[in-house]
This record gives sequence, C-alpha cells and structure tokens, in this order.
Amino acid sequence: MAYTTIDDPSAHFYTYAFSKSSGTGSATFDGNSDLQPDFLWVKSRTNADSHELWDSTRGVNSTLFSDSTSAQDTAANRIVSFDTDGFTWGNAGNLNAAGDFVSWAWKANGGTTSTNTDGDINSTVQVNSDAGFSIVSYQPTNTTSRNIGHGLGVIPGLIIIRNRTRIENWRLWHKSIGQGGAILDSTATYNAATSTLVNTVTSTYFNVGGDFSVNGNYPYIAYCFAEKQGFSKFGKYVGNGSTNGTFVYTGFKPAFVMTKNTSATDSWVIMDEKRSPSNVANKYLLPNTSGAEGTNFDMFDFVSNGFKCRRSTSQNASGNTFIYMAFAENPFVTSTSIPTTAR
Repeated sequence: MAYTTIDDPSAHFYTYAFSKSSGTGSATFDGNSDLQPDFLWVKSRTNADSHELWDSTRGVNSTLFSDSTSAQDTAANRIVSFDTDGFTWGNAGNLNAAGDFVSWAWKANGGTTSTNTDGDINSTVQVNSDAGFSIVSYQPTNTTSRNIGHGLGVIPGLIIIRNRTRIENWRLWHKSIGQGGAILDSTATYNAATSTLVNTVTSTYFNVGGDFSVNGNYPYIAYCFAEKQGFSKFGKYVGNGSTNGTFVYTGFKPAFVMTKNTSATDSWVIMDEKRSPSNVANKYLLPNTSGAEGTNFDMFDFVSNGFKCRRSTSQNASGNTFIYMAFAENPFVTSTSIPTTAR
C-alpha cells in the first residue's frame, strides 16, 4: 500500500480556481489546511494573458512569466501580499481584469531564508523539507561551472531555473532524463546532449554549466522539488496512441499534472482537478503560451492512484516519451491506512 507522511496535501500545495470582476481583491484558499504561498503561479483562464509567477524570496514586486523570455517585471501592485491562506492582488497586472482564473500555490518556509554553503558559492534557500520543496537564490560572478546548494537534503526530481534580469529561456531539469534540460517557455524537445545547463545533481547541490540561462554574473532563482511518497511524483511515460491510453502510477489522486513530450516539438500541458473536477479531464493551459484555457482535449482520467491518458495523440502520442510533474489531491492511502476514493 502507498503510505505517506502527508495526509493533507493542501497544507503544502493547492489549486484554487476563482472568478472575479475587474479591480483589486483577494483569494482565500478553501483547502483543509491554511497555506501561505511561497511560490505562486496564476493564469487567467478566459484572457490571453501571460502566466504570472511570484515567490516570497524575490518578493511580491518581482513577477516572472513562464511563457516569456522577458526579465522579471518589478512593477508594484500585481500582487500586494502573500496571506495566511491565500493572496491579495492590486491594481496592476493581469489579475486586475475580470474573468476566470486559476492559481497554483506551494509552501516553502514562509519567506524565511538561510545561507547555504554546500556549493562552490553560497546560495540563499528557504526549504520545506516535509514536502520536498526549496526556493534557491544565487548569483555567481562569472560562467565558470559550479555547484549550487539547494538545501533539500535529498536528490531533487525536478529543478526549474530562471535568470531574473536577462532576456533568457526558463530551464527545467528532470531526473528521468538527467543532464541538460527542457525549456518551459518553448515547445522544444529536451536537450540532453549539453553540459552547459544542469549536470550532476546530488542530495546537497546541483551543478550548472556556462549557459547564461543558469550561470553568470546575474541573479537566478531556482525551484527544486524532491519526490514525497503520496504527495509528489516526477517521472516519465511512453504514449501508446490509444484512447485506452497509458496509465501512470503516482501513488496518489492527482490535483495537478504538467506534462511535456520530450520526443517532439509540442507544448507543455497543465491539467488540474479544480478546472476539470470530473473525468475525462479536458480543460488545459499551456505554460509556454499566453493563450486562454482550451477545452477540446479529453486528456486524462485522474484516478485514485495516478492518471490515465485518454487521447490518442498530443500527450499520448504513440512511442513518444513524456516527462511529468504531479502533486496530490489525496494520497492513495493515508498514514492511518485510509484509502482515497476515485473521482
């Protein structure tokens, strides 16, 4: 049975979908536990506006966009606070518009950081060891290959890195493929034939090469995730090209799944249980584009212990390899042996 130490995933990760009129306001999460966001990702479902990303290390006045190579925007009032169980937005940015929105929130350490000395240079980290998540800030002096301490104490399964102040791509390293990385703001395939991006990853540090997207005389932010049984999973699967598609075991009922075809030039896809509360899940967003939500893909079934592909193409193309990141709505079996139910 798939036991877990995290019986309530909403204490560490939460999806919140909401509708609003134009103007300022706030969102209060309705999960079982309070969650003050440390990494917050928001997208308009109805408008073709960029994905906006914040974290409590950079602060509320530093916005990054997953679908853009632009440097961070430091304008005030896109959001104004990370609240004890939600967030408040101001009179600037995409959240000031009317429409339907979705937010994905992760908890780190409430904005409290510490200096990490495990690498070749010091990094600044805030860590949620229970959920396997750390936010890492670092600034090298040049492009010399170096190790960056991440603070997790275990080997990450996924690392997302962004140069904050230079026009650059987002880099995503995934344990299932390893050296190199994919580009979050692009449809490009995973580049494993390079040593200029992310190389060796250990329980204390990750090594970066000389590409300006991950190393150089700039400030960087990295989001590092380690697998936690019953809560998070970072793996790969091979599509079978059938509507009776590949089943992917996660050990939990998913709340959030993001996938990428690493064999072909194809978009990233995000599905979640709030926008698609029943099977077949068919409401998707593409983190590499600013497009509004699409609804014409019968993509996945979210089941009690994983997800099953229900489309013969796209995220289940025959013979193609896909990477994924997934977080739980409920563990398959709790620490007190209570099983979750299917949708």
